[in-house]
Amino acid sequence: MKKKEEFIRGIRDGLPICFGYISVSFAFGIFAVASGLGTLEALFLSMANVTSAGQFAAVPIIAAGGSLLELALMQLVINARYALMSLSLSQRLGADIRMRDRFLIAFVNTDEVFAVAAGQGKAVERRYMHGLILTPFLGWSVGTLLGAAAGDILPGILVSALGVAIYGMFVAIVLPSAKKSKPTALCVLLAIFLSCLFYYIPVLQNIPGGFSIIICAVAASAVMAAVRPVVEIEEVDHA
Repeated sequence: MKKKEEFIRGIRDGLPICFGYISVSFAFGIFAVASGLGTLEALFLSMANVTSAGQFAAVPIIAAGGSLLELALMQLVINARYALMSLSLSQRLGADIRMRDRFLIAFVNTDEVFAVAAGQGKAVERRYMHGLILTPFLGWSVGTLLGAAAGDILPGILVSALGVAIYGMFVAIVLPSAKKSKPTALCVLLAIFLSCLFYYIPVLQNIPGGFSIIICAVAASAVMAAVRPVVEIEEVDHA
């Protein structure tokens, strides 16, 4: 009975994430279809990845016929943070979680799932984690399917209008961090500046879009890491 209760508790804790994912993945479904992907292709992409930023960045590369190397490097840069999140979460997993469970949890270990699991204040059990990742995965998949289907049915002008939600999502992700941290804001501005160089300078225009994004992101991050590194404050034990 306890295992069932833990599973239900995980589903309940995952429902807010599920509803939030439906709106974002709906926008992704529209974006994917508008870029030339089919409805089933968009759905498969969501079910096989479960990463908003990675998927949004992958679609233009796929639509433009980019190379697998270009696609792989892009995903490596964008999704590198999940390795650190999974490493941190692995320290909080209960003793009943087996190796195959760890692979399954890592597959759906998104920012929101990690935040909920890490905030439990105790080791999380296997059934709880199964429930916690189930509802967000379903929400992300269903939202993508609905968005992709709507992209095929709705008028083009309405699809273009709904597609603005994608840019709003990225602004919502970046703006709060940029407002709190001056180095973050400078890093964003530097990345924008470098991106403009790739767009307007004729020689740089020959570089594929996916690689230009990788170069801009890595270069801006490297420069700011050298110029304005984040200083960790060590706790001093006064006892």
